[in-house]
Amino acid sequence: MPIQLQICATADGVARTAASEIAELIRRKPHAVLGLSSGATPVKTYSELIRANRDGLGFARLTTFNLDEYRGLEAGHCQSYRHFMNHIFFAHTDIRLWNTHIPNGVAVDPKCECRAFEAKIRACGGVDLWLLGMGRNGHIAFNEPGSSPDSRTRLVDLTEDTLATNSRFFAHLDDVPKQALTVGIATICDAKRILLLATGQSKARAIARAVQGPLHPDCPASFLQAHPDCTFILDSEAASGLNLSEISHRSRRATAD
Repeated sequence: MPIQLQICATADGVARTAASEIAELIRRKPHAVLGLSSGATPVKTYSELIRANRDGLGFARLTTFNLDEYRGLEAGHCQSYRHFMNHIFFAHTDIRLWNTHIPNGVAVDPKCECRAFEAKIRACGGVDLWLLGMGRNGHIAFNEPGSSPDSRTRLVDLTEDTLATNSRFFAHLDDVPKQALTVGIATICDAKRILLLATGQSKARAIARAVQGPLHPDCPASFLQAHPDCTFILDSEAASGLNLSEISHRSRRATAD
C-alpha cells in the first residue's frame, strides 16, 4: 500500500492533525503502546497532546518507547533525549514515568542494552503507533543513509550532516555525540501504524524521495513505502517537492487548518 498523505497548510496544522490521530487511538485503546520521537518537529504535537490530557484524556495506562538516545549522555544531561522528553512532554501529563522507555546512552554494554530494548517492545505486545520525524538526508530515528531495512536497535555512527544539524543544540560542534543508540528500520516497521511528520522547505527533497523515489538505503525513510499503514503528515512547504499529479486521491488528503 502506498504511503498515505495528509497535507496541511501550516506546521500548526500538522501538529493538530497528528495529535488528533494519536488522541483517537488513546480513546479507543487507553493502554496503547506509543513509539515517540524527539527533535523539534513533534514539539507542537506534544503541546497539543498535553492540552488533550488536561482536558480529560488520560495517559496513565500508556506505555511509550522512544526512538533513540545519544551515546555517552546520561539521562540527566540537558541534551539527552530522556531529559528532552521529560521536560517537553512527560512532566506535563499523568503518564507514569516507569512506563516510558528510552535507550540508556551510558549503558556499559550497548549491545546488551539494544537487545533488552527490543525485548521490552516485544513484551508489551509491540508498538501500536510510532510517531516519526525525518532528517534532511532521509534518516528516520538515527538510521542514517546506508541503513538496512532489516536493521534492529543498535549502536550507530552519526553522519557529518546529522552532526552539523544537531550542533545547534550544543555549544560547539565538537560537543555533539558522534554515536547514538537507535531502534532499527525493521523495529519501526513492526509497528501497527506509523505517522511521519515533516515541516519546512528543508525537508521537501527528502520527502519526495521517501514517497515517490525507489526503496533505497540512501533514503531510509523510503522503506516506509512497504508498510501497510503509514501516513506522512506534511505542511505545504515539506510537500512542495512532490508530484501530486502522480499520487492518487485515495493516498492524498488535504487538511484544513
